Amino acid sequence: MTPDFLVTHSGGFHADELLSSVVLTRLFPRARIVRSRAPEWITPGTDRIIYDVGGGYDAAAQVFDHHQRGAPLRDDGQPYSSFGLVWKHYGRDYLAALGLPEAHVGTLHASFDSSFVLPVDLMDNGVLSPSIAGPLAGLTLPALLETLKPVFDEKDPEAENRGFHAALAIARSFVEARIAQSAAKLRAEALVHQAIVDAGEGRILELPVGMPFRPAIIKAGADHLLFVVHPRDKDWCLTTIRRADEGFEVRADLPAAWAGLTDRDLEAACGVEGASFCHNGRFVAAARTRDAAFAMAELAVREAIANGTR
Repeated sequence: MTPDFLVTHSGGFHADELLSSVVLTRLFPRARIVRSRAPEWITPGTDRIIYDVGGGYDAAAQVFDHHQRGAPLRDDGQPYSSFGLVWKHYGRDYLAALGLPEAHVGTLHASFDSSFVLPVDLMDNGVLSPSIAGPLAGLTLPALLETLKPVFDEKDPEAENRGFHAALAIARSFVEARIAQSAAKLRAEALVHQAIVDAGEGRILELPVGMPFRPAIIKAGADHLLFVVHPRDKDWCLTTIRRADEGFEVRADLPAAWAGLTDRDLEAACGVEGASFCHNGRFVAAARTRDAAFAMAELAVREAIANGTR
């Protein structure tokens, strides 16, 4: 069924129906969004998908609400919002419509659900409070989208719809960018895996371009790797490898004698012609050539091993 209408509630809008609209308008670009609570609109029909309104959840009838008694729950007992329900039924088609390889759709559907959709579901249902973000509570995506609601004394009857569509465009950009980033990580994984094979037992990983590398290193169990080298514009970059997703601790720091130096000062400190920069935090350095970057990396490996890094 190709719907003519995408029906959600009128009045104040929230992240869940906005994000549901992102998915549905990509799949059904010719369908018109109708924001209404009128019975003639929220009654199921073959020409419409109804979400975040309607008082029921019936995928066969294309109704995806979560406000009723006995609202649907995930297998682990956590509640859905309309976004979670729409993602459950349409998310895979949405990812395919974005041009993702079929082999990646299942993985991305699950990861986006757990990392992006579920938090919106929990917040919309009052299970997760924005206050856990502390001073950033007002900067969560749901809070920012709701700032586009018209103010209480706005007199223009079209203000709600204008705000909704303005928020929809912003929500779309975040969803598509997040999925693009996740898809890029999956593409990078294959490249990093091959680079790990090529590196063998060496401590330096060479990549053809800058890309996300830590997840693939962890997945491969390549605990022996200490540094990564890759081209960047006209230079070469030498980076450390973080130990964990959170925090800044790395497997091995770059040498302390290089910290904060550039150009001739750095060349003098490390003895490598073409060395051009080392961050004061010692987690990234740069060189003008591949040979110089590798020479710096080898020096860093030797110092790390001398200092007890396994």
